[in-house]
Amino acid sequence: MRSALLLLMLAAAASADATRTGCVQAVEFPYYQYPRQLWERELVWLKTIGVDTVEFSIPWNWHQVEPDNYDFSGRTSPRRDLTGFIKTLRKLGLRGWVRPMPPIAAWLNSGWLGGIADTRGTEKAWLKQLNDLLAPQTEKHGGPIAFIEGRELTVEAPAAPSPVTTVSATDPSALLRSRAVLASGRGALLWVNVESTLYPEAWEPAGTPIFRPGAVDLNGQERTSTQPLRREAALLRNWSRFLETLQPVSVPRLPAHKLPDGMRVTELVSAPVSAVSVLNRGKTPFHADLLVRDPVSRRALVIPGVTVPAADTLWLPLNVSLATDGLCRECSNFSNTERIVYATAELLSVEFENGILAMEFAAPESGEMILQLAHEPVGPYLAGGKPTKLDWDEKTFRARLAIPAGKGAGNRVRVGLAIEEPETSAFFNDAKRLTIGQKNVVSTEYSSADVAARSRLRVPEGFNFVAANKSPNEIDYTIDVPADAPHGDFAPLTLEADGVPLGRARVQLFRPASIRLTQALSQHWGVDARLAADPPTAPVDSRGGTNLEIVIRNNSPQIQTYQLQAAGEDLEFLPAKTEISIGAMAERPVSLRVFGAAGVTGLRDWRLHVTGGMDADLPMRVVLLPRAGTVAWMADLDGDGSPDWILESPKVRAVFSSRDARWMEFTWKDTDANFLPVEGAFTETGPVEVHAHDDTVEFVGSGWTRTVRLNDRTLTVQQTSPLPPDGLTRKADGNLSFTIERSSPNQVVYAIQQK
Repeated sequence: MRSALLLLMLAAAASADATRTGCVQAVEFPYYQYPRQLWERELVWLKTIGVDTVEFSIPWNWHQVEPDNYDFSGRTSPRRDLTGFIKTLRKLGLRGWVRPMPPIAAWLNSGWLGGIADTRGTEKAWLKQLNDLLAPQTEKHGGPIAFIEGRELTVEAPAAPSPVTTVSATDPSALLRSRAVLASGRGALLWVNVESTLYPEAWEPAGTPIFRPGAVDLNGQERTSTQPLRREAALLRNWSRFLETLQPVSVPRLPAHKLPDGMRVTELVSAPVSAVSVLNRGKTPFHADLLVRDPVSRRALVIPGVTVPAADTLWLPLNVSLATDGLCRECSNFSNTERIVYATAELLSVEFENGILAMEFAAPESGEMILQLAHEPVGPYLAGGKPTKLDWDEKTFRARLAIPAGKGAGNRVRVGLAIEEPETSAFFNDAKRLTIGQKNVVSTEYSSADVAARSRLRVPEGFNFVAANKSPNEIDYTIDVPADAPHGDFAPLTLEADGVPLGRARVQLFRPASIRLTQALSQHWGVDARLAADPPTAPVDSRGGTNLEIVIRNNSPQIQTYQLQAAGEDLEFLPAKTEISIGAMAERPVSLRVFGAAGVTGLRDWRLHVTGGMDADLPMRVVLLPRAGTVAWMADLDGDGSPDWILESPKVRAVFSSRDARWMEFTWKDTDANFLPVEGAFTETGPVEVHAHDDTVEFVGSGWTRTVRLNDRTLTVQQTSPLPPDGLTRKADGNLSFTIERSSPNQVVYAIQQK
């Protein structure tokens, strides 16, 4: 009876929706709101998790610095280096989605030029600049620009698919919203608020904090809110090319089989791959069998024991071909009839090499999958690294395989099934990392000398290698990685013979060594947001000197010896030269004591020259502080092209903007505690002149002059006119207290007291 009801339901299946036009997933990356020195790091991270498209606007008022004067190279601000940004996209193989014209949300004057009533003449000149910049960088010309919104430009690139659905990475319902877009297969999915943003000073709209937190902070640390994006990116790494072909099939359900409230099940069908999208918007977990249609037999198929947590979703594979037209592009050994019938976990990837079928799943709960094969696999079956029982049905040629629950934030688990004993095979021996700019030896092994002789190595463009026979069936390859390769990126290596891939490795790229200055200061925005100064900058006692700790991490797989030499004007280093040996993928500190010349205070540049295990000349800085006084110094701490003014004593540091006289931080240096909010205090409008003395910074605006003086741990602010409200209140942080004394409308005294 149940079977008859299922057949009756399936007979009423609706026809496919002809409006599916494919789906693009992109992440917004407003380069102008992000420090230039961090662009490559974050773009590498996006690529690593599976994102392939980056969306960005181009603010007109940011790049036109004067009439008929445009900056796209970063000569006036590192964040204006749009040319460098596009080159980085190209180097990483990322696609660009460009919004070239205002309005630009959450940007000063929405991106339009200010103070010009009629922009028609200047707009023509602006569009010509963009055409000249972007036209050679489209995908048609081998560049990264894939989509351009609007038709103002004549650049040969299409608009992104519409409609565009914007999903905030910080939205608790982000995963459900994004998965609904994927199930529809239409338009574009744009993730925003992924990266924390930091406006150039005085470029944020009125009422908007200069710092806006995202799912990833300025130091690259991820919050849990990155998990929906990570999950979608991992899924779409291999599924994205099929979204346009997947057609929904709706199946009427009888009242007895009604889904719980908040549940939505969509079956999406195409010839090579199909899927079942399950969304649980309810408040309780869902656990039941699902009724679907087998796209091959067109009969009822029950997927048993499907579990979806509350406010969660699953993308279940259905009739996924194991041949080359499916998710696996290298599975030439499989026939068109061999397939994954279904699985109760999300299938992320399929690979086949050396006779082993390897699959990766996102599995919050344990589950199962059914494989339709041409013959019984030779086994064994490894799931999550452990041998697992394999059920084989000789009549149907189907294998039932258990999928263990995945571990970690993404619940990912790998399984592997030996399908056949390969006639030929090739392996990479422990190929896990390559060192940038150096020669790397990668060992390979083959099933026979004949296979070794017929084999070849495929490497990414720009890589070079030399082969050396180690034995008749072993070859060592010395691989040169380009010096400009991005740190943290991955390089695919493939061994093939007679045009057939036999072995693959995805190897991460590392610079020879990572070097950091332990005492380097960070600029603060509020309590939590910090950005390390670039170049690294540390305070130093100008009279007695200070020990600086340089930590070197050896990223190469061999022991390395490094020679260090430090030098800078008005500075003395002990020792000036030193040598240290560091084990493979280990780190060690090096201590240098630095002294300032007699009577010298303030900011001083120095360089750390490193040879041996790497060849680098690293810029660094120190601030020479009087033992019982204050020094005023200037540096562009946030990399926006506008210098900041700093008043610093041995105990506290106060930072001010030279653009709008904003007081941005007041930090107790011993504990790195900042007592100012994200928006700072005393922000002004209009041009500001700045004059600095030993312990004083003076700001001169239109009709007012503000004098700021730091004495030990006390900051006094005086103004020729009444001071604007500061919005600050007394507060405590552990054994520290922030006090305020408003002696008159024109003067306020702030202090940090230690209990």
